[in-house]
Amino acid sequence: MPAKCPKCGCTHFTQDPDTLDTWFSSALWPFSTLGWPEQTEDLKYFYPTDVLVTGYDIIFFWVIRMIFSGYEQMGEKPFKTVLFHGLVRDSQGRKMSKSLGNGIDPLEIIDQYGADALRLTLITGNAPGNDMRFYYEKVESNRNFANKIWNASRFIMMNMPEEGLKVTDPALEPADKWILSKLNKLIREVTDNMDSFELGIAVSKVYDFIWDEFCDWYIEIAKVRTYKKDEDARAANSALWTLRTVLGQALKLLHPYMPFITEEIFCTLQEALGEKEADSIMITAWPEFKEDWNFATDENAVETIKAAVKGIRNVRAEMNVPPSKKAMVYVVSEDEKVRDIFKTNKVFFATLGYANEVAIQEDKAGIAEDAVSTVIHGATIYMPFAELFDIEKEMERLE
Repeated sequence: MPAKCPKCGCTHFTQDPDTLDTWFSSALWPFSTLGWPEQTEDLKYFYPTDVLVTGYDIIFFWVIRMIFSGYEQMGEKPFKTVLFHGLVRDSQGRKMSKSLGNGIDPLEIIDQYGADALRLTLITGNAPGNDMRFYYEKVESNRNFANKIWNASRFIMMNMPEEGLKVTDPALEPADKWILSKLNKLIREVTDNMDSFELGIAVSKVYDFIWDEFCDWYIEIAKVRTYKKDEDARAANSALWTLRTVLGQALKLLHPYMPFITEEIFCTLQEALGEKEADSIMITAWPEFKEDWNFATDENAVETIKAAVKGIRNVRAEMNVPPSKKAMVYVVSEDEKVRDIFKTNKVFFATLGYANEVAIQEDKAGIAEDAVSTVIHGATIYMPFAELFDIEKEMERLE
């Protein structure tokens, strides 16, 4: 308390007797907002609440006071579960404050990158109890993720038949079963994570599935059939059915984290296909694990193909071979099951592996000694060096 008033010089001070603690009214929040002290219908229905989500820095200021106020005024705890998240700090790890001037205006971030991108950034980087540093680069990356989903949905709609997709019994190929099986596992894992309040882990799995498995792999695999729909309409429609089904379920898993873009794509897809599941994605049924979407054999087969394609791409990248340069690819394996995998998936393996021709055999017969190779589980992939490299041109370049 000051000894003397700096303005009038008075030395006699009286403390205001009608002052409450700053957090007093906040402690009454769980029931005062529902009509208390009147016994309203809202109060009877909503009290006690289910989950409180808050930062660890106000456990004593707010959480504890809500609890003892709830017991005092209502005779019951105000909530069943409390989830403590960390604090959002600046890029240097400092707490955001007015005095430091290091805070961010969320409206400016939303205007620049979108609300979904900001929302996803805060959820993915903030594990329970741990602080996170805010980087604009993360928000930009999540904005790019939104663009990725948008472009995937556009690809699907561009390839849909004008009369809509009327597929009741899709002829699923191994790649279709692979992505459905991966989605099935994702549904179970994400649901378990969310039930355990592991929100950051859950959305990271959805992010990886959509970007990597669905966009970077399955869409590229499906293009082989969708671009040949005039030649084989049933195969193309089965690929489109799988694309639509997987995207629809993935959007539902992502919706709690990126509500705006998922709502827009979901409703647009419904309108374009003439299928009405619900007026809004938020009132559709949450995806559930299905036993008939377990395709372990097909999943293993496509993972084998993926490993081979990654090996081929790594070798070509190390040698600076452009994707436009096609080459003969030999798959050598003593295991008949492995050879059968490549025979069954030969068409899309050739496309993804930049091969003009694929030979599948038991031994190295007919393969040049200078062929470059990459090894995967159960097989070795060879590519003739001369087909990858124009030796004379490379000599000229080096000289």
